[in-house]
Order: sequence, then C-alpha cells, then structure tokens
Amino acid sequence: MRRGGFVNTLSGRFLALTVAFVMLAEVLIFVPSIARFRADFLTLRLEKAQIASLAQLAAEDMVTPALEKELLANAEVYNVVLRRDEVRQLVLSSPLPKPISNTFDLREAGPWELIRDAFSCLLEPDDQIIRVIGYPVQSAGLLIEITMDSKPLRSAMLDYGGRILLLSALISGVTAFFLFLAVQRLIVAPIRRVVNHMTAYAEAPEDGRRVIEPTASVVELRDAEEAMHAMQTQLTGSLRQKERLAQLGGAVAKISHDLRNILTTAQLFADRIEGSADPMVARAAPKLVGSIARAVALCESTLAFGKAEEAAPQLREVALAALAEDVAEGEGLAGEGTVTCLIEVPEALRIYADYDQLFRVLSNLVRNARQAIDATGTEGSIEISAGETGAEWWIRVGDTGPGLPEKAREHLFEAFQGGARKGGIGLGLAIAAELIRGHGGRLELARSDADGTEFVIHLPKSIEANT
Repeated sequence: MRRGGFVNTLSGRFLALTVAFVMLAEVLIFVPSIARFRADFLTLRLEKAQIASLAQLAAEDMVTPALEKELLANAEVYNVVLRRDEVRQLVLSSPLPKPISNTFDLREAGPWELIRDAFSCLLEPDDQIIRVIGYPVQSAGLLIEITMDSKPLRSAMLDYGGRILLLSALISGVTAFFLFLAVQRLIVAPIRRVVNHMTAYAEAPEDGRRVIEPTASVVELRDAEEAMHAMQTQLTGSLRQKERLAQLGGAVAKISHDLRNILTTAQLFADRIEGSADPMVARAAPKLVGSIARAVALCESTLAFGKAEEAAPQLREVALAALAEDVAEGEGLAGEGTVTCLIEVPEALRIYADYDQLFRVLSNLVRNARQAIDATGTEGSIEISAGETGAEWWIRVGDTGPGLPEKAREHLFEAFQGGARKGGIGLGLAIAAELIRGHGGRLELARSDADGTEFVIHLPKSIEANT
C-alpha cells in the first residue's frame, strides 16, 4: 500500500532536494552579487558627483545657483566634497532634508563589510541620508565624499534582487525538471523494474522464468540485480529440491513402514532359530537376531527422520572396544580380506552413549571407508581408535582410501548433498552427524587427501552427569 503520495517517493524527494540545493546555490551566488551591485551603484554615484564637481571647478564663476542645483540633481546627491592637495573643499552643496544617518567608506571595505552593509540597506525600510566616501577616478584627487538619499539605492537593490531570485527560481525549476526526467529513466525505472520482478517472483518462486535477468546500466543497480539473480536462482533450485525431497521422503516412509513389518516377521523366525540344538546355529542366531533388531530400529528411525525428528539417545555405559568389534564384524571385516580393520581402543575405556545410535554412526563411517577402498581395487585398512581427555571422549575412524572428492567435502553433512561415492544418496553422514549432535557432541572431518580419510567423533563427558 502506497503512503504519503508523491513526496515520499524517490522521484519526489529527489525533485525536492534538487530544487532546495539549486536554490541554496543561487542564494550563495545572490549574497555576494547584491553586495557587489550596491558597491557598483555607489561607485557610479561617486563618478557622477566627480564629473559635476569638475564642471564647477572648471568654470567656478560661470556656475549659477540654478546650474549648481541642476548638477546635484543630475548626480542625485546633496553635497560633494573633493580633497585635492590635502585641501578638503566643499565643491557642490545643497540643504540636507535630515541629518546624516550612516557613513560608508568604500576605499578599504572588505567583502564581509560590503555584504553586511548591503543587507543592512535592504532591511532598513526608512529613507535615510548617507555619506559615501571613495577614491576619485583617474586620480583626480585624494578622496571624494558625497551625501545622498538611500531610497533610490534600496529600490535599485530590491529590483536587482527580485530579478536574481526570479532567474534563480527559473533555473531551479528547469534543472530540477531535467534531473527528474534523468533520475526517472536512469534510477527510478530500473528500481521499479527490480521491485516488479521481486513481486512477480514472490508470487511463484518455483517458476524459473520469473528469475530476474540483470540489464541495468548503472553499476550499483547491476550489482544488485546480479546478486538478486544469484539468490533467486539458488532459492528456486532449493524449492524444487525440497519438493522432490518431500516426495522422496513420503516414498521412503512407506517403504520403511512395509520393510519394518517384513523384518518383524523375520525376527520371529530368528527367535525360533535361536533355540536350535545345532551349536553353530546357536552361536550365529544371537548375531542374526541383533542384526534384524537393528534393521527394525533403522526402519523406525527412518520413519522418525521423515518426521524431521530423531529419537533422544538413551545414554548408558558402553564398552567401546566391544562395540567397535561388533561394528567390524557386522561390516564383514572380522576375518581375512583385502580390507582389514585395526581396532586400537583400550579395553577398559567406558563411555556414556546410546549403544544403537553409536553403532549406526560407526557402521556408517566404516562402511563408507570400506566401499572407498574397494573402489580402488587394491588392499587397504581401516583403523578405529579412541581415547579421552578431561572434558571429552574421542573416536577416530580412518582409512587408507583415495580421499573424498572436493565436491563431496563442500556439503559433507547435508542430507542428499554430500554423497561421496557413485550411487550414494548422501544421507548416511547427515544422519550420523545428527545422532552425534543429539549426544551433545560433534562429528568432523579431520583430514581427507591422497593418503586417506579420517573422521573424528567428539562426545562431551558432561553428558554423564545428565544420565
């Protein structure tokens, strides 16, 4: 909704500021101009009086009182005093209608004095008799002094000032008009175009056709359009991706729900196998049951992840060495093979964590490491080590693989963004990082280069106090 009308628009404010600043500039020109006009006016009176006085001196015996009166009237003064050869002489004279009010000496008057006297004359409404002193032209004496009426001077100054102000107003109007047109074309129109693009884009941000295309010729506006283009392009891509992820999430939730039902049935049969009299079956059954139980839990966690939530960790004391061995065995690294797993975890090390969630995190890291090594077609090793400091427990999972691609490292812990291998969906590390954050810790990439990759899990010991 528009408010304030034209005055509150960019065009209106620019127009008002243009008029104001042009008028200010004209005022700054007007002040010395009016002072100079007054000085020139008085100088001209002095010159007229000097000519009249020279006529009197040239033919002193021939100048009658009537002619003297005519000379004074022509010079528009009352008296003329001329100083020559150190002698002060009243050359022409007539009665003064009133006493002299002010005396102005133009011989040594500076700019500020001229400006002050000019405005004093303009602001004085009463007619006064003033004395003016100056130098005669052509060095015709030491000084010339006249008395005159201030009314003609003030009238001439008002007329000159009015014409200057009228011309200033005209210049301000014309300048403001053309600047207004220029601003409308060069600034306001591009800004309005950007605003219209923003409004249209906000109505359908997923429509790529509404992304602004930078066309402004003004550098600042072009930078703004390019920044907006990049932002809108990124936002449109994110919205499309989120829509696809929402659809994918719905499909995964349905699959996980059905898979959980299937695994529940398999778990019932595994429970029966656990009671088998066959020693080999009896030894393998607990691991089978544990694997199925974790698969069921994973399905349930996937359903929870689809609801943008992860179950709070159930903290208890965990023997980390045994957990690491279970992870290695679960990933098929317990025996001989091209990929070996080295576990360097103290047997006495106990931490407080959710066993199943930490198992999932380590399984994900170990599985990623094994797949990276397998992709090279050479032998390699995975190392799981752990330790503690006064404030935290730490777990390192390193491998001798080829390292992570640069693109994968940029969004490593973002869902569906940080896939490190071909065919991966980039969800495992995102879930692992979220599970560790649920413990109050953090999962970080310590290094990844041609010699391999190493992740570090940090778990604070302060969690122990909350259990």
